[in-house]
Amino acid sequence: MNDKKSNGIQNLVATGGLWKGLHPGMGIASKAMVVAFVVFTALNVEFANGIYAAVRGWIESALNWYYVSALVIMFFVCIYLMCSRHGSVKLGDDNSKPEFSNFSWFAMLFSAGVGIGLLFFGIAEPMFYFDNTQPWGYPNNPFADRAMVTEMNEERAVHAMRVTYFHWGFHAWAVYVIIGLCLAYFGFRKKLPLTLRSSLYPIIGEKIYGPVGHAVDLLAVFGTVFGVATSLGLGVSQMAAGLNHLFGIDPGVITQVTLIAVISAVATLSAVSGVGKGIRIISEWNIWLSAVLLAYFLFGGPAQWLMGFFVTTIGDYLWNAIPMGFATFNAEGERDWQGGWTIFYWGWWISWAPFVGMFIARISRGRTIREFMVGVMFVPTTLAFFWLCIFGGNAMYIELTAEGGAGTAGIAELVRNWNLPAALYGTIDLMTGVNWLNWIMAALATFLLATWFITSSDSGTLVITTMLSMGDDHPPQKFRIVWGLGEGFVAAVLLLAGGLGALQTASIAAALPVSVIMLLMTYGIVKSLSEDSSAVVVESAQAAPATAE
Repeated sequence: MNDKKSNGIQNLVATGGLWKGLHPGMGIASKAMVVAFVVFTALNVEFANGIYAAVRGWIESALNWYYVSALVIMFFVCIYLMCSRHGSVKLGDDNSKPEFSNFSWFAMLFSAGVGIGLLFFGIAEPMFYFDNTQPWGYPNNPFADRAMVTEMNEERAVHAMRVTYFHWGFHAWAVYVIIGLCLAYFGFRKKLPLTLRSSLYPIIGEKIYGPVGHAVDLLAVFGTVFGVATSLGLGVSQMAAGLNHLFGIDPGVITQVTLIAVISAVATLSAVSGVGKGIRIISEWNIWLSAVLLAYFLFGGPAQWLMGFFVTTIGDYLWNAIPMGFATFNAEGERDWQGGWTIFYWGWWISWAPFVGMFIARISRGRTIREFMVGVMFVPTTLAFFWLCIFGGNAMYIELTAEGGAGTAGIAELVRNWNLPAALYGTIDLMTGVNWLNWIMAALATFLLATWFITSSDSGTLVITTMLSMGDDHPPQKFRIVWGLGEGFVAAVLLLAGGLGALQTASIAAALPVSVIMLLMTYGIVKSLSEDSSAVVVESAQAAPATAE
């Protein structure tokens, strides 16, 4: 190994001055990129949204086949690696041990990956697919319609859960698994920097230390900052609806900006404390409190019916998951549905993948490839399926048994009017006749919205600063503070300017180049493992993998 390679990382990170501990060029470029995007969007939201929407619309209509194919490829590569001889390879040195217990690991996986999304969409999404009124001009559920299940009955409820599981299931989590595995393998086993660029070493070699590598990591920073910002915008809208429901507080912009400020401050403190303290502790408490809310939905609702519904819908999903993964729609209405839902979800998962994948890798050192893939792909998805079934199943049961007939209880009406934040509280109100218990559970749900987002934001902050510090597991605290507060600032400015919707659209459009990088990473990990399944650790901490020479 030559001196240039051994000193490659050290020469890229500042050893003193304002940027000490970070790559100066990356630090400046990332901040300039964020500021430029926010200013461009905020100054003329309609114009910016028109551009983003046009790009996203073209992607969803013309490239639906590409996104479907990309997810299928990643899903089957995950299955192959899980079952192959490479499964016993450690993500780290041969004698390395996991840093966190299984419970802490699962809690952080779940918190970073899906927490706040399940609260926001857990009722609204199944209810949309259960509905049959086509309020948006396209079918609510083309899979059910093709099967001639058009009435709002229990059979259509099963179809609704099938599609919901599909969008939150194995294909979606394969995106996180691939990136997390690549980063953990090349970072901990091959001793390359814990950044997205390292996953491309088998393909481009030492160019990962140059402009190409910088561009890849900047794209990941873009996706992380704006993915967290848009999720914060969604989260505070539902938190504000909860505060209005509980205390009559105006759910308007002032309340939402105040919530952003408080949550960003707490998330920044958590990020500064590190993975082993703040992030781990909050994630574990999230699981326990979520278990309380889940128990309320299970035992406060038709528990026996819900458990039977869960068994039925899981079997239905497993039977149909692979055919659904290959489905592409070309008829006008069905194509619009697939673009607005499936392709939107695939783009959203991909745009979040660099951030979540990096965090998953960061907490998975010392586990084998098989242990990693089984844990990341199956544990969070099983928990998510149960959550979605209990929450969505309750709402659909209430609509199925409504006195005025199926669909007249009011929850479906909220979703038709796209008042998604209120669907959660509308369901809680109709759960039991014990008003004080319903109020407590509504308060718990609102609190969980905040804590779930805190775990996403603090892990996002840690990921950004890790990439900008060229893979340092413990990036400088001052930069964690800057980026933690910066994420909240971006969300607040765009909320005030009315540009959060535009930002969400842009984030989905930005997933296209990320998906190309992910496919290259998928090829790279298979190539590296095939050429050197033992993955012998090199001597220098900065050495490139011998198999990629």
